[in-house]
Amino acid sequence: MSNDSKDALQICVAYVLERLRQHEENMNDAPFFLGVNGVQGIGKSYLVASLAHELEQAAHDVRTVVLSIDDFYLAHEDQMQLAADHSHNPLVQHRGQPSTHDLSLALSVLASLRAKQETSIPSYDKSAFDGKGDRKPQTQWTNVNKNGQQPVRVVVLEGWCVGFRALDDTQLTALWTDAVKQSTQGNSYRGRLGHNRLENVHFINEAQKGYDSLTNQLDALIHLDAEDLQFVYEWRLEQEDQLRRERGSGMTNAAVLNFIDGYYPSYELFTDSLRSGTFENRDGAQLRLVLGKSRRVQEVIKL
Repeated sequence: MSNDSKDALQICVAYVLERLRQHEENMNDAPFFLGVNGVQGIGKSYLVASLAHELEQAAHDVRTVVLSIDDFYLAHEDQMQLAADHSHNPLVQHRGQPSTHDLSLALSVLASLRAKQETSIPSYDKSAFDGKGDRKPQTQWTNVNKNGQQPVRVVVLEGWCVGFRALDDTQLTALWTDAVKQSTQGNSYRGRLGHNRLENVHFINEAQKGYDSLTNQLDALIHLDAEDLQFVYEWRLEQEDQLRRERGSGMTNAAVLNFIDGYYPSYELFTDSLRSGTFENRDGAQLRLVLGKSRRVQEVIKL
């Protein structure tokens, strides 16, 4: 997301400042926790970096730290063990899906930030082990809330699955059954859910329940929503092409498509409920920006 995202950035800055004002007027001494959700390639990283930059300008002077759900991926050895333990499940053979994050680490970092303690922010190296990835040594993590630093007032947690809620078994089975039916009716089905076994999808859904411990800590959520979820393929291909030009290497187009296929079942399962609102009885706590293929905002919805 480059210059096309200026309208999204302006909308988000205004929204966060208003929610932060309400948060602090309610005598809430803890930092304001903001989640940002969006499919791969939609521009989450650019948006949150720009948002943090704007909040920290002199006009606002709001110390902000950005966390990515990606930086809480399991260490390489643990990810390889998970894959081996569930070798029949293609959805967990690489990082990405619920179950491939270290929730204990994430919760400990959020708790430390909430207590305004000096906190080390983890970092993940996606290029390690020939692209399989690994967590960077703690000596390479960034520390915030150090003595003499302005305390963090806004914590941003961004990621493709931030704010997703697990489905009950009846909902899950119904969605999967419908997807399987569509997948057998010609070439009209464009998803991936219907090409996976129910037991494998069920494993992901069960793991998703654990992520409520993160979502429930959020004071607000910004959902960068795609008009068509299929845009994720084109956007991620563009992203990888740019990386190849900048670094001289990267995934092939076929590898990118296969990579997205591993995430897509969760988009099919959890996006509709996210669009309806991830919080109960918290008016205005979720902002949904619907983006077209050019990543321009087409619709703004407050939930």
